[in-house]
Amino acid sequence: MAADVDSVNSRAKRPYHHGRLREALLEGALALAQEGGPAAVGVREVARRAGVSPTAAYRHFSSREDLVTAVRDEAMLQLAARMRAEAAEGERSAAGALRATGAAYVQFALDEPGLFRAAFTPCPTPPGGTEEDDPYALLGAALDGLVDEGRLTAEGRTGAEQVAWACVHGVAQLVLEGQLPDEVEQAVRERRPGSLLDRVLDVIREGLVASSPTATASSST
Repeated sequence: MAADVDSVNSRAKRPYHHGRLREALLEGALALAQEGGPAAVGVREVARRAGVSPTAAYRHFSSREDLVTAVRDEAMLQLAARMRAEAAEGERSAAGALRATGAAYVQFALDEPGLFRAAFTPCPTPPGGTEEDDPYALLGAALDGLVDEGRLTAEGRTGAEQVAWACVHGVAQLVLEGQLPDEVEQAVRERRPGSLLDRVLDVIREGLVASSPTATASSST
């Protein structure tokens, strides 16, 4: 009888999620990714943090891969939200919006390195969601704006996402991996005028415009 009472008391001490167990597990997985990137995410540890058995966690995430994919998708959503919010600040030209999305991309990487790495961890299924939730689509929308304003031709627009993405992703990775001199890295982190990031964003805009000689090559932001 005493054993039965102890069992009941033990279960009573566990947090009851009122139908939110999946959300609680995902929140725990995101916290693990923030602390140590996608490699730190595990179903058993997430279950322990949520106060449930691994069996209960596996009812919502059938494998570690399934859980990491959910973390990847949420990290992508957060990255897109950061880019969208910065691009929407004030009255921006298309060039200004392009610059803002690139700057926000790198800033998210520096503020949330674990989630940034999780956003790009290889998963068997591609991210879902709408275009507003897709960082790559947001970059494309900013480039479309350059075409609409006559600063970029349709020919110059082709493949421009890959060019811009490679540039900003490269800056983010160099900083995260500690590959830059301290003073250069610090300038990027503080978003100083004339920093490596500032110059790369200029190169993206000016290089794309230069590849479109028939467009109106205005460089105002």
